Amino acid sequence: MLSALIGLAAVALVAVLYVELGGFVTGLAPGALLVLIALPVFVAGGLLLAKLRLIPRPEGYPLTLLGASLAYYAAFFLVPLAFLVAFSVATPLGYGDVSYGFDTQNFSLAFNEVYIKVFTRTLRFAAIGTLLVIVVGFPMAYWLARYAPANRKNLLLGLLIVPFWTSFLIRTYSFLIVLDPHFILSTGLEDLGIIKEPLHILYTNTSVQIGIVYNYLPLFVLPVYASLDRLDWKLLDAANDLGSNAFAALRQITLPLAIPGLATGTLLVFIPMMGEYVIPQILGGGKVDLMGNIIQRAFLEQQNYPLGAAIAMVLMGALSIFLVLYLWLSTRATEIRDA
Repeated sequence: MLSALIGLAAVALVAVLYVELGGFVTGLAPGALLVLIALPVFVAGGLLLAKLRLIPRPEGYPLTLLGASLAYYAAFFLVPLAFLVAFSVATPLGYGDVSYGFDTQNFSLAFNEVYIKVFTRTLRFAAIGTLLVIVVGFPMAYWLARYAPANRKNLLLGLLIVPFWTSFLIRTYSFLIVLDPHFILSTGLEDLGIIKEPLHILYTNTSVQIGIVYNYLPLFVLPVYASLDRLDWKLLDAANDLGSNAFAALRQITLPLAIPGLATGTLLVFIPMMGEYVIPQILGGGKVDLMGNIIQRAFLEQQNYPLGAAIAMVLMGALSIFLVLYLWLSTRATEIRDA
């Protein structure tokens, strides 16, 4: 705790040095100095306190090993979050100018009916996207864990993460070609008689939903696969010998044991989906607005930092509520299963 306080004090000092009257200095220099100063102070502070025996030093793993991660956590999360809070209660004075104080008007604007509708739409997109990812990703993870040849698993997992070798932006832009009415996907479906006219789903809700599921699918499959790969498949054989059918074994054995991976995968896709703005901007053609697009425009186009920060804080608060509720339900389900 003392080491963390010393590191945070150093980070705060750097932040103060880069705060001018009326605004924050932009550029890479503040972030670089935050890391350069916070990291050594965390490590040195922890070593000093351990040397003076002011903090316990367990054998083999001194607490100073936490220094690097705590420093980066403070520099890249806590400090920016503090800036966001400061912006959210500031008063906008014009295009990019703010007056720091305690003004709650931004939060009143954030609860405007228009933003509530956008939040509801974002929640619907994220919920449907997460459900589709589960429906598509769980069978894939199950097959990889149980039926994939042992000597091919690494190859198959490599193929699963191949899309991550390119940037998120390029993967999203590629769907402008895939979903084009003149692409082979549309013409092939027409030739097979599955559709009677070319696909016209580009720049619609459907194209945005497809892009979301595609980009976040591996983030769900990998943790679920890791959870299923440790499962003892002899339990399913025993259930089969005792007269259980495949569905009952899946519901009573596989799913309960896979809960940690399912919970992790669900959170890994649902939370970033709620803040997504790149996919709606590209595949929605600017016609599909989610909360991420509203926040992005408030910061970059309107230069209304207080409003953008207030909307972001409201979104983070809503996500925190969903997260706590989800974790509570998961814990309850685990307790009931263990009982």
